Amino acid sequence: MNCIKYIISGVLLSCWLVQSTSAQVRGNEIRVVVSPDHSDWKYNIGENSTFTIQVFKAQNLLKDVTIDYELGPEMYPAEIKKQILLKDGKLVVKGRMTESGFLRCKVKAYVGERTYEGLATAAYQPEKITPFATLPEDFDAFWATSLSEVRKTALEPTMLLLPERCTETVNVYEVSFQNMRWGSRTYGILCMPKKGGKYPALLRVPGAGIRTYYGDIATASKGAITLEIGVHGIPVTMTQEYYDKLVYGALFCYWDINKNNRDAFYYKRVFIGAVRAVDFICSLPQYNGNALGVTGSSQGGALSVVTAALDKRVTFFAAVHPAMCDLVASLNKRACGWPHYFYQKENSDKTELEATRYYDVVNFARRLSVPGWFSWGYNDEVCPPTSMSAAYNCIASPKELHPYLETGHYWYQEQYDEWNKWLWKQMGIK
Repeated sequence: MNCIKYIISGVLLSCWLVQSTSAQVRGNEIRVVVSPDHSDWKYNIGENSTFTIQVFKAQNLLKDVTIDYELGPEMYPAEIKKQILLKDGKLVVKGRMTESGFLRCKVKAYVGERTYEGLATAAYQPEKITPFATLPEDFDAFWATSLSEVRKTALEPTMLLLPERCTETVNVYEVSFQNMRWGSRTYGILCMPKKGGKYPALLRVPGAGIRTYYGDIATASKGAITLEIGVHGIPVTMTQEYYDKLVYGALFCYWDINKNNRDAFYYKRVFIGAVRAVDFICSLPQYNGNALGVTGSSQGGALSVVTAALDKRVTFFAAVHPAMCDLVASLNKRACGWPHYFYQKENSDKTELEATRYYDVVNFARRLSVPGWFSWGYNDEVCPPTSMSAAYNCIASPKELHPYLETGHYWYQEQYDEWNKWLWKQMGIK
């Protein structure tokens, strides 16, 4: 059921992107607004937080609406109320936390035959959140040995120019290189400035799913090498229909494949493929050898942290709502990161618990040594902010967090612009 949920979420996001660019659908007439009484959504441990629930139609308060609401820590609501009538158009509810974390008020409003949702999440000193994830004694040795072994397989890169995608200043290629063993390849889109010279580089790693990729031409046009990779060992220029067959077929819920075996786990190939992408970039004569960043969101946020931790040639990284943080937190009744492996599982497989320790982003965060930029929203239901805070708080290297409170598992335009400006600054481009 969880796999279907995440796949449907990806499909809906794709539909939203298509609709937004064609100006067909934008938002809803009915809005459920949940407002914390602190404008910064921050509270001290033990302090009451007050949420005002209101439903608006065409920017006017809508009275006599029936709602359900949940109140409590993310993923673990302590209070659930149903069929509450908003007689005067609003309801005030209160809650508090006695330890660091995030308290969420989530509302469903029933108007006509439709259901509308809204939520807000209060932060209770999240800088004090510590992870439940523990570091395996041989964590460093495992990854060092794994990378040493795969590098015995030559990259044997290919580069195919895509003339229809090139611009006046940028050449665009579909590239591939070998990953863990002979014949196992990683594919991506390389964007290269046409003008001769040496350039900084940026690796873009993907969020969950299977799709086509177009590369980062915008950043390349400013004077940088960009490489956007897929992680499934298949070309990244096929039709979406082709990828959909894999989504629901051979790669259905790929994040679960062999998660009880650290050596055969699907994400081993994914993590190593990201590092081999760094190998590929460093092999390019146009790379200046000085500035090399990695960035992505969700699964890509996780991969950004992982790659920066595993490869010292990476000089900076940026992670937006990173997944795979503090995976075992749910065993302690606290919100865990996507893919929520152990959520609501009373008897978790011990081999899965052990294997996933080697892939928990918390343990890579503990190994970071380069500057990092982070951003997420307090209302994220896919990657709860508690899980991301647990990883962020482990980082000893220079770091900065830019929360956009109201966002869920998406970003605002302002957030996206700030993200890119930081990346460009690290590379010395504008």
